Amino acid sequence: MPGAVLKRRRKASGTAPTNEEEEALHSQGYSLVAGLDEVGRGPLAGPVVAGVVVLPPSPQGPWVGLIRDSKQMTPNQREAVLPYLHDEALGIETGAASHVEIDELGIVAATRLAMQRALDSLALRPQFLLLDAFPLPNVPIPQKPIIRGDSLCLSIAAASVIAKTTRDRLMVEQDALYPSYAFARNKGYATREHLHNLRALGPCPIHRYSFAPVTNWLAPR
Repeated sequence: MPGAVLKRRRKASGTAPTNEEEEALHSQGYSLVAGLDEVGRGPLAGPVVAGVVVLPPSPQGPWVGLIRDSKQMTPNQREAVLPYLHDEALGIETGAASHVEIDELGIVAATRLAMQRALDSLALRPQFLLLDAFPLPNVPIPQKPIIRGDSLCLSIAAASVIAKTTRDRLMVEQDALYPSYAFARNKGYATREHLHNLRALGPCPIHRYSFAPVTNWLAPR
């Protein structure tokens, strides 16, 4: 990886998350600690996506200091750290629950389904989970939900970056299919432009029909 490229990037805003939670667990004998986070609970369209990342003990390199909660990073900053995460992490995966599953199950159950799918896709089995305030009661792995975990905990922040970049790419693909809704720009969130087009055109097939205000402008699927 070209370190010079990383040095030229503008530093991400916000306080850097630390590796303290992971190191404490490593000292207790947990060698495989996974950070888990989701993106896309609030949008009016598209899937909810979860990311899971297992970092090595005491990860090193300038890329570590660039990782933040994905919401505090620009798209270019997120894309810049992705190759380093894929090179350095012991395991990385994503899982998703579709707009149909969100409508059928509700957003909380669909979010947990996406997280479970991410975990099931990992080639290794984590010994402990660090989560962004969203516990998984049906997963038989020791875990710790942390409020604002994506801002405080390095592996959770890394998982948020993986989830965010994956979901953003999916929404750009959907923009090519449904260009009238500007999904490449709004990623399905309720921006003024999105709401204007939704009101004018009605929902498209990937809208969440159980979400207000989509329910106000229902059209046949």
